[in-house]
Amino acid sequence: MEERDDITGLLRELSRGRAEVLDRLMPIVYDKLRRIAHAQLRGERPEHTLNTTALVHEAYLKLVNVRQVEWRDRAHFFAVAARLMRRILIDYARARQREKRGGDAVHVPLAEAQDIPLGRAADDLLALDEALARLETQSERQCRVVECRCFAGMTVEETAAALGISVATVKRDWTFSRAWLNRELASSDGSPVADAQPSP
Repeated sequence: MEERDDITGLLRELSRGRAEVLDRLMPIVYDKLRRIAHAQLRGERPEHTLNTTALVHEAYLKLVNVRQVEWRDRAHFFAVAARLMRRILIDYARARQREKRGGDAVHVPLAEAQDIPLGRAADDLLALDEALARLETQSERQCRVVECRCFAGMTVEETAAALGISVATVKRDWTFSRAWLNRELASSDGSPVADAQPSP
């Protein structure tokens, strides 16, 4: 509980424009950021130029440059960090795709959050990113729920805290969004869609 209070206090200072606070915050949140980065890199090819440490450090550099964010709490901070890591990986995937010709999108099953092969191939990640962008145009909140659950590995309760919504709303959004994304991703290659069962 003391660590949570420390993080929240430092985030409040950060919201007041004191960027130097990140140097005190980083050692406290580093392990959690590494877990998020590791989860996002799961399934990437072994020769991927970004390892867990490099992804955390790139995200840190972006966090240093985040301006005018009213950090609510640690869950909000980790949700933003996960989103930044996702953007970094998308940029790398796009760069890889530019290096090769062709490449069809591959079906990414969304049966369970922990089993989503986010990094299996550049095509997978880009197809998921494009589907999330379409979802965001319909519901930004549902897109944020997916980011928290899939990219930050947050529980339903943590997601609710990060987004300032109820647990019931997260569960509804998560169930709907998984089913919707499953259909979108399956339509790109005609693969059967995995059942989107709610997860804890």
